[in-house]
Amino acid sequence: MTEPKQHTTADSQKKLSKRDLIRAFWRWTFFSHANYNYERLQATGVVHAFSPILKKLYGKNSDEMKDALERHMQFFNTEPSFGGPILSMTIAMEEEKANGAPIDTATINGLKTGLMGPLAGIGDTLWQGTLIPILLSFTLPFAAEGNILMGPVAFFILHMVIMLVIAYKLWIQGYETGKEGITKILSGSLLPKVMTFSQTLGAIVIGGLAASFVSISSPLKLALSKGEFMVIQTDVLDKLVLGFLPLLTTMLTFIMLKKKLKPTTVLAILIIAGGLLAAFGIIGNI
Repeated sequence: MTEPKQHTTADSQKKLSKRDLIRAFWRWTFFSHANYNYERLQATGVVHAFSPILKKLYGKNSDEMKDALERHMQFFNTEPSFGGPILSMTIAMEEEKANGAPIDTATINGLKTGLMGPLAGIGDTLWQGTLIPILLSFTLPFAAEGNILMGPVAFFILHMVIMLVIAYKLWIQGYETGKEGITKILSGSLLPKVMTFSQTLGAIVIGGLAASFVSISSPLKLALSKGEFMVIQTDVLDKLVLGFLPLLTTMLTFIMLKKKLKPTTVLAILIIAGGLLAAFGIIGNI
């Protein structure tokens, strides 16, 4: 007869160490997309990150271990850095469950599926829409001049350091505060302000990058009278909106991407359209 579990004493309580938590963090950081697939997306990455945790909590009970593995093989997809707290909160719940807390599979999966979308949106906005454009605005001019150290190397190092610091702190905080902490963050008034600021700043930076690095002009001229011409670029477009053609090209590219066209398809369209317009003398260098 199997002895009943005792979770009331300190000696029998299962406790995860900070080392266990950090080990799971590094596993998730480097392997979240290692086996990315269309059926479960990041689920195998989650299981790989959780494996040492689950073995410590359920390793001696094959049935509970099996249930835990099945529980975390469910569909999961989020932004790895800002979505990390979902998993560290899940670890805290698994620890409580292993110590006898009335937490079932539906509660754990409900937390993961309920938060993975909102935190993915936050992460994508802050990383791809804000941080990366800002870092590019700083490093691209150096890269354009052939400075490898201050260009691609600086971009890689800055991006990696900032990402890891934020991701690690969020991971630890997620474990320490539990599901109530992230719920307070999502329901508070600070988050909408941060998101609005990030989206606005990202749009400004992207606009500045487009104006600086998208170079398109028109050599067209219209004859007004004998010996007098109106240059379309300087006399019309620049006076209408400075940088009109780069802005138009950027907006058309954005629209095509929003229409779910593949980046390679968009690139091909831009190359073909640019070649045809240049061949007919509509665009080019003045």
